[in-house]
Amino acid sequence: MKFKILAAAAALLLAAGCSSDEGVETATVADTGTVVQEDVVISDVGAFAPGSLEDFVANVGDRVFFGFDRYDLTPEAQALLQAQVAWLQTYPQYQVVIEGHTDERGTREYNLALGERRANAAANYMVALGLDPNRIVQVISYGKERPAVLGSDEIAWAQNRRAVTVLQ
Repeated sequence: MKFKILAAAAALLLAAGCSSDEGVETATVADTGTVVQEDVVISDVGAFAPGSLEDFVANVGDRVFFGFDRYDLTPEAQALLQAQVAWLQTYPQYQVVIEGHTDERGTREYNLALGERRANAAANYMVALGLDPNRIVQVISYGKERPAVLGSDEIAWAQNRRAVTVLQ
């Protein structure tokens, strides 16, 4: 619940900072995130159909991150996986693929093995939380082959050390 409130607040700040309509009065309905201009609804900030792929990614999150050369789940990763399992239990029509990824450092073979450990850590935790193991159709490692962020610095590496839950 706190995450949804924070996400809504962040979306509101982003929308307010991106406004370019000078001289036009706008107001935001706090409970819904709906932007109203002169009694006309302009947009629903972050509004996605409940149970959609976009809802999952935007309102729950599809990835957890790991430390360098690590595959243990941080408290933040555990909290996000708990939210994913709760969402998946609400929407039983989805199955998932859990992808493991690494940064570019290390050999291809080492990174494939580390990515697999990361994906398995996420999948095993989700099953321990009550997700039916039959809903996990595949656990796969891409190692360093599919970076989320290009670059050879700590910022890029941190974004690439991840496990991603892909809805099917």
